[in-house]
Amino acid sequence: MTGTRGTAVNDRPDPKQQQLDDARVAADRGFLTTQQGVRVDHTDDALTVGDRGPTLLEDFHAREKITHFDHERIPERVVHARGAGAYGFFEPYGNWLAEYTAAKFLTTPGRRTPVFVRFSTVAGSRGSADTVRDVRGFATKFYTDEGNYDLVGNNFPVFFIQDGIKFPDLVHAVKPEPDNEIPQAASAHDTLWDFVSLQPETLHTIMWLMSDRALPRSYRMMQGFGVHTFRLVSESGQGTFVKFHWTPRLGVHSLIWDECQKIAGKDPDFNRRDLWEAIAAGQHPEWELGVQLVPERDEFKFSFDLLDATKIIPEELVPVTPVGRMVLNRNPENFFAETEQVAFHTANVVPGIDFTNDPLLQFRNFSYLDTQLIRLGGPNFAQLPVNRPVAEVHNNQRDGYGQQRIVGGTTSYHKNSLGGGCPAIANADVFRHYTERVEGHTIRRRAESFADHYSQARMFWRSMSEVEAGHIVAAYAFELGKVGAETGIRERVVGELAKIDGELAEQVATELGISAPAAAELFPENSPNPSPALSQLDSGEQTIMSRRVAILAADGVDGVGLTRVAEALRDLGAVPEVLSLRAGGSIAGVDGDSVPVDRGITTMASVLYDAVLVPGGSASAERLSRDGYAVHFVAEAYKHLKTIGAFGDGMLLLRAAGIVAGLAEGTAPADENGVITSMAAGAGLPEAFTAGVVASLQHHRCWARTTTAVPA
Repeated sequence: MTGTRGTAVNDRPDPKQQQLDDARVAADRGFLTTQQGVRVDHTDDALTVGDRGPTLLEDFHAREKITHFDHERIPERVVHARGAGAYGFFEPYGNWLAEYTAAKFLTTPGRRTPVFVRFSTVAGSRGSADTVRDVRGFATKFYTDEGNYDLVGNNFPVFFIQDGIKFPDLVHAVKPEPDNEIPQAASAHDTLWDFVSLQPETLHTIMWLMSDRALPRSYRMMQGFGVHTFRLVSESGQGTFVKFHWTPRLGVHSLIWDECQKIAGKDPDFNRRDLWEAIAAGQHPEWELGVQLVPERDEFKFSFDLLDATKIIPEELVPVTPVGRMVLNRNPENFFAETEQVAFHTANVVPGIDFTNDPLLQFRNFSYLDTQLIRLGGPNFAQLPVNRPVAEVHNNQRDGYGQQRIVGGTTSYHKNSLGGGCPAIANADVFRHYTERVEGHTIRRRAESFADHYSQARMFWRSMSEVEAGHIVAAYAFELGKVGAETGIRERVVGELAKIDGELAEQVATELGISAPAAAELFPENSPNPSPALSQLDSGEQTIMSRRVAILAADGVDGVGLTRVAEALRDLGAVPEVLSLRAGGSIAGVDGDSVPVDRGITTMASVLYDAVLVPGGSASAERLSRDGYAVHFVAEAYKHLKTIGAFGDGMLLLRAAGIVAGLAEGTAPADENGVITSMAAGAGLPEAFTAGVVASLQHHRCWARTTTAVPA
């Protein structure tokens, strides 16, 4: 059942693309008209009585223009307000899943189902930065032949709360505080941690939030999860529990917290720009869809409840089986019309996929529809082009805000004879709810099987590498350091951490300068084994595809060596850019050649790149070594554990940055510190130099350095 990337080609035209083509209006042709199609000969001045008189109400063009402007903004999402999206396709690897589900888009080899995916941050407003510490949304709309299916998930496999009735409390706690509307898109404040300290069910997801998972390097390097336990239903009506996993081909990689804060100022659109530019460059991001399947007979065999959204099924207990791949290959043409107006709903399911009684999922099935009704102005939002299914739509729903269909006939009810009984009831390929026996008293009470709030948080903590664990401690210290010291919140949170792991609590308490509580007694049954799959180090293929490399150069650069390395990196899919002391044009090479400049160094920053390269040329290196910004650029990249390469006289800049005192020539493979050097230059630059840069860059970071390392 192990999948390999599909090779079957679907020759059918993309039905979603055809649908969007029909809705597209070209903005670069035609005459200016009103919304009614009346041509307009002047749109710079309103109709007035004389050239200084009052404006006339009869100026229908001006009124229409300003009225539309007044209503151009719709209410932003309460959560997941800031996002980016793209189109693509999903393709299953084979048909083995047909044993478990009637969902044809999962079981038909070669069928490419159009998709639209929206990535998002949760807490901030539309104007917040991309690189805040937060959960990321990962919502996928499959435009299947049987109707739209929405897999509305996150980049964490767990959620903060177990029951949807607490969702308003959680969001109110993490949002800016109501008295002063501060802070924006941040969890480091009193109300969130007050909530956490009193709600131990949040602790597992908070552990994820304090980890590197909350700081993705790119949407393209981020896992996605369905969060809940859903149910697959076969053609015969047999149910199987399922959890959905998206795994990126490029591996799972993160930023460092110091980078995140600086990127928020240098480029607050960092993640959405990264997605857009990668797709535009043809470097189409790809994810593998995997499933964890649990037979119904095994529902109660675990130490946790499958319906508890604060728990995962460790992969060591139930492996993730690949079932297909998703490729995003097209950017939207209009952000508002597509990315902003796309409407997801957890209850958009197709035959073969059904719900469970997860109390958080049950509330989401109500809340998403309710939210779209107010956000998009009425019940007809499914008719917007980005939301419109490719499957035919026939029903008796009429009228309402935003109605875009002109439905003929005299009947809009069932049963009828005047309309020939149409739309008729189908008896094949229909959605049938899973049949489940339910009985019990009407109560407000959490199941006892939901009561363990510590063991999986402990499993996550103990599954981390030393580097990742250090980042978690630093994150707790930073976040709680922003909390009022006099509130008692810090002490309550650290007290809860002691119930997870005494060492964790002690380390955080030390950073905060408070007394560490005694570690709680841990019982063996509440101490699951570590799960190596939870660590994100060394994940994915060994590739430098789409990695951004800053090449620092000035007049007098070794253009031959620079070009050789840049071309080699580009051939492997990396994105090298020449940064110089001026913002454009070209710089003179030492051999009389010229090298085009991509960007001015002061318009960029090291935090926007994955590696830094300094080519030779004494004049170039001396100019850069005298420039404080260039020196800081290299020193900061070293601090952030990035690969640094220098050859020939380019070593001068590394010495100016204090990275080396007199480093001897290095050859491939790179040493553990990720500083790759060669005294050679020009045509004599050995291939081993580039190979060393590539080998180091493949590992994302030079983890042998510490995050607190500074140049000597």
